Amino acid sequence: MQKTSQNRTHFKMPELPEVEVCRLGITPHIAGQKVADVVVRNAKLRWPIPDEVHSVVGKTLEKIERRSKYLLLRFANGTLLLHLGMSGSVRILAQDTPDIKHDHFEMLFDNGKMLRLNDPRRFGAVLWFPEHHDLQGLLTKLGPEPLTDDFTYGHLFAKAGNRKVPIKTFLMDNHVVVGVGNIYANEALFIASIHPATLVNSVSEEKFNELTDIIKTVLAAAIEQGGTTLKDFTQADGKPGYFAQKLFVYGRAGEKCDGCQTVLEEIRQSNRSSVFCPQCQVMPKPQPQRETVAKKAVVKKLKDKKLKAKKPKDKKAAIQTIKNS
Repeated sequence: MQKTSQNRTHFKMPELPEVEVCRLGITPHIAGQKVADVVVRNAKLRWPIPDEVHSVVGKTLEKIERRSKYLLLRFANGTLLLHLGMSGSVRILAQDTPDIKHDHFEMLFDNGKMLRLNDPRRFGAVLWFPEHHDLQGLLTKLGPEPLTDDFTYGHLFAKAGNRKVPIKTFLMDNHVVVGVGNIYANEALFIASIHPATLVNSVSEEKFNELTDIIKTVLAAAIEQGGTTLKDFTQADGKPGYFAQKLFVYGRAGEKCDGCQTVLEEIRQSNRSSVFCPQCQVMPKPQPQRETVAKKAVVKKLKDKKLKAKKPKDKKAAIQTIKNS
C-alpha cells in the first residue's frame, strides 16, 4: 500500500532542514549589511562566547552559509559560527525591541536591524574562526552534505562495509553524512521499508541506492515545508525555524501505520527514539555463521579418512592425527 502521511504537528529540536530554513529566513535582512555593534548578554553557552566576536564591528556580512547544523556568517576577517543547540532560535528584529529571558547574543546592523539569539537551554554556540580557520575542528571531520552530489549510494555502501552497527545509528553518524537527524532517519527508513535495527553490513547496494534518494527527498520536502514560515523570523514571539510537518512515524508510537494500519512500535537506540512499523519494516533474520575455508578442509579430511570422533587430548595431537592420516 502506498505510504501517505497525515497532517500532524510536531515541534522539535532543530535539525538540518530547520537550520537551512533559518539561513533562508535571515539572509535577505542582513547579508551585505555592515555590523554596527555586538552585544553579549550571556557568554556561558555550550562553549564560552569569545571576545573576538567583537572584531566584526565595522565589517560587512558578506554571506551566510550552512554546514551540517552550523550557520556560518562570513566576514572578510573571519567566520562567525552560530549553532542553535537543542532549543535555540534566531530572529531579525528592530534594534529597539526589548530583550526577553534567554536572549544571549545580538548583532546590530547599520540598516537598523538586529540578529538576536535566544537559547533557553544554552546548548547553542557562538564561536569565531579567525581568517576562517576552524581552530576547534568542528567542521573538519564532517561527512558530505546530503543534498549535494557528494552524497551518493556508493559513498554509503563503502562506509557501511562490514560494520555491524544498526542502520539508523549509521545514518546519524556525522562522519558518514551530516544532517540526517533522528526525525529524518526515522522517516527515511520507514519509506524505504528498512527496520531501524538492521545491521548495515546486511543492506544491499541496491537498497542503499533507494535509501539515498529517499533521504534527499525527505530533507528537501522538510525544507520546502519550512519555507512557508520565513516571515516568522521577523516576529518577536513564536519559535522561528520550528515548523509543523507531515510525518509518517516519528512521535507516533502506539498509533496506526498509515500504510497497513499496524500499530507502530518504539525502541531506544543510542538514547534516541526509533519508531517503526513491524509489518512494513521487518527485521531481517540473522544469517547462519559461515564456516571458514580452513575449518571446512579439516572437517572434510576427517570425514574422508573416517577418523574416530573421539576428541584429542590436546591441539598438537589433533594436528598430528590429521597429518598422519
